[in-house]
Amino acid sequence: MKALFHVSDQHDIERFIPRLPLVPNASIDLPVVWAVDQKHLANYLLPRKCPRVCFHETERSSNRDRERFLGPGGTHHVIAIEAQWLERAVEATLWVYEFAPELFACADPTAGYFVSTAPVSPVSRRRVENPLSELAALGVGLRVMASVVDLASAVASSSRAFSCIRMRNAVG
Repeated sequence: MKALFHVSDQHDIERFIPRLPLVPNASIDLPVVWAVDQKHLANYLLPRKCPRVCFHETERSSNRDRERFLGPGGTHHVIAIEAQWLERAVEATLWVYEFAPELFACADPTAGYFVSTAPVSPVSRRRVENPLSELAALGVGLRVMASVVDLASAVASSSRAFSCIRMRNAVG
């Protein structure tokens, strides 16, 4: 693994200090620094509190689910957000911090989550002025919906690899 990342709306983080997860997580019950791998970085290129449903193809994805969730257009990765978050997503400025992977252990390979129990200093930081343009450049399809709650349920019972992020902020 070449690098791990953390996305923030804060531009001045010099050192990431382990913290307890805000939401109880069955596999993490101690203070950690969270990071995500390159494959899943796109899932975090949105405002922090924005609820989203992210899904992509895997070798296990069925043709039926491919047609049902991806549709035409050739994208293999989709992020759905709620309409009430679109303006904030358009106006967001984010910072992508890069970490060397040596201090991290994989917590969830499907979601690309990695954790460190030690404080971590980033090796670099870059500003993302237009996250939605970056998603498009990565080939990620963006869907804007009134609510992502039903989609989250549908994707969870499909053959897709998925992440449902910040769903406590979702409408409905």
